[in-house]
Amino acid sequence: MANGTVQQWIYSFVTLSIVFRTEGLFVNITYVLSGVAKGAVCLDGSPPAYHHDKGFGTGVNSWLIQMEGGGWCNNISTCLSRKYTRLGSSKQMVENLAFSGILSNLPQFNPDFYNWNRVKVGYCDGSSFTGDVQAVNPITNLHFRGARVFLAVMEDLLAKGMKNAENAILSGCSAGGLTSILHCDSFKALLPMGAKVKCFSDAGYFIDAKDISGAPHIEEYFRDVVSLHGSAKNLPPVCTSRLKPDLCFFPQNVAQHVRTPLFLVNAAYDSWQIKNILAPGVADPYGFWLNCKLDILKCSSRQLQIMHVKTHSSGYRLLFLRALNALGSSSSRGYFINSCFAHCQTEVQETWYRADSPKLANKTIAKALGDWFYDKNPFQKIDCPYPCDKTCHNRVFDPNVHTFDIDI
Repeated sequence: MANGTVQQWIYSFVTLSIVFRTEGLFVNITYVLSGVAKGAVCLDGSPPAYHHDKGFGTGVNSWLIQMEGGGWCNNISTCLSRKYTRLGSSKQMVENLAFSGILSNLPQFNPDFYNWNRVKVGYCDGSSFTGDVQAVNPITNLHFRGARVFLAVMEDLLAKGMKNAENAILSGCSAGGLTSILHCDSFKALLPMGAKVKCFSDAGYFIDAKDISGAPHIEEYFRDVVSLHGSAKNLPPVCTSRLKPDLCFFPQNVAQHVRTPLFLVNAAYDSWQIKNILAPGVADPYGFWLNCKLDILKCSSRQLQIMHVKTHSSGYRLLFLRALNALGSSSSRGYFINSCFAHCQTEVQETWYRADSPKLANKTIAKALGDWFYDKNPFQKIDCPYPCDKTCHNRVFDPNVHTFDIDI
């Protein structure tokens, strides 16, 4: 069975499982055919696509745009690998997508946004929607057009009613969470002047930190992404005027300049960042960190110190919190930083809004975000260090199954 087919099958199976557990719904795909003439296409040249469940009742003029995650591709080889999956082609995206968590249409599962227009934008460009290279190599036929895809999708949604939005949120998970930060102000600029517009990033606050060998692996990786996709011109100018473009792929160098209200949900022990920024395979050739990366309960005391449980002065958690300081202290900022070993906590019902969901200050993520959006209560909470939080749903990974958020 082809690798892309296997990935698609796994994704569909996981999606179905979520639906059955949460009484979710299936939403039909929409292809943005009008974008093709503008060069707004996926890696393989296919049109952009999204899934949209229409708002109803009081939410008919409210819009939640959720940008899909899925890592990035940083060279021709990795982009070619994505080209034959849903992360590089709308031809491989599921026709009917399960909506749950923040995308649920049921008030008991999603109290503040259940009746909004809820949109999941397919991620098929590999650059967090920042790329724009006109030339197409006839041998690879790879198209690096993420920024055009973003604009084409937004224009399509504006034409379908978002131009009348009274409330709007640009959100996303992982690479999609990074998208929501990088595109936050440009998204707001597309909406009506009187609309209440805010941005929300789930697990998208990737930090610029050295790996366990002391190498700047993630910095080099992002440099390759930005170079390959021609992203520089689509990154916030207020950052690129001061720093190298690849450094403007890191939220800590961008967030303080975002003018639109911004809310972050992130685990201080983000499982993707531990696996790919702190202890990537290239820095751990003998696999000493393998079991720890799969299950935090299998981490040694030394590994936990490096992840900053209590004593390690330069542990990863501390570096994350230092990077978070760049968000600024404005009351328009909100954050929910728990000490879980997790990545993306808003699209799965268990961690979004349920009786046993993760909590800070006795609030679930859903409640904290809803109160913040509607200006009921500000929310800026940072958890105590692991393992004090007993509400966490810590991830345990199957070593034989890759999750949708591609490892690097």
